[in-house]
Amino acid sequence: MNNLEEIKSKIYTIRGKQVMLDRDIAQLYQVETKQLNQQVKRNKERFPESFMFQLTKEELYYLVTNCDHLKTLKYSYNLPYVFTEQGMSMLSAILRSKIAIEISIKIIDAFVNMRKFLQQNSYIYERLDKIELKHLEYDSKFNQIFDQLSNNIEQKQGIFFNGQIFDAHVFISNLIKKAKNNIILIDNYINEQTLNLFSKTKINTIIYTKNITNSLKQDLEKYNKQYNNIQVKEFKHSHDRFLIIDNDIYHIGASLKDLGKKIFAFSKLEMDKNLILDKLI
Repeated sequence: MNNLEEIKSKIYTIRGKQVMLDRDIAQLYQVETKQLNQQVKRNKERFPESFMFQLTKEELYYLVTNCDHLKTLKYSYNLPYVFTEQGMSMLSAILRSKIAIEISIKIIDAFVNMRKFLQQNSYIYERLDKIELKHLEYDSKFNQIFDQLSNNIEQKQGIFFNGQIFDAHVFISNLIKKAKNNIILIDNYINEQTLNLFSKTKINTIIYTKNITNSLKQDLEKYNKQYNNIQVKEFKHSHDRFLIIDNDIYHIGASLKDLGKKIFAFSKLEMDKNLILDKLI
């Protein structure tokens, strides 16, 4: 019933945003489209344009032309509305039936998966912008190619926005999992959440931080009794955060304990890691 791939096939990129049609959402929620939109109108103040917007005739024509299951919209008198990921979150707050809650969780998961894929492979879509949308949705060969590319393409820079806590943690966790020899973190503000990020690797890790509190000492002692792979050293001469994975250096715009709580950027630095390591001695 409504698996992740089925839901993802109903997410479209319009005006640079990933959205779902009101009709598709209503079908998933097992309600009439009119009923869904009436509920939204009763809560209009909760749905700014960044949460939902009405399609233009040109946008509707594009969808109808490229998506077989939307052919009947060609004869609709009303232009449909679409909902962004934020809009879907708000819908789950005003539609409180059991089925709506269950489907909302699946839809948000689908949005997260689509966003991660688009972030990692944006340049591929630029080259494929003339390929018909239905081919991208239904051609299994394309899906196999994209899945492989998703695993192999390295993301060298980007931005995470406030609220993308899970995405940010997944990104950092994947960096940590890449380590084969050693990991070095320079971060002035760490706690048990920071330590937990390194619990899934056996790689020796050194963390340089501004202040080693008694609370941190206790957390570290408990951590190392189980995992025994982290050293914490005092270092007061860094303002920014850096994560060094073997020979790769990443500049991280937020302390690892605060990932996704506010907007932050990251970038991979093309430089010799010894330029930083020499300053740690």
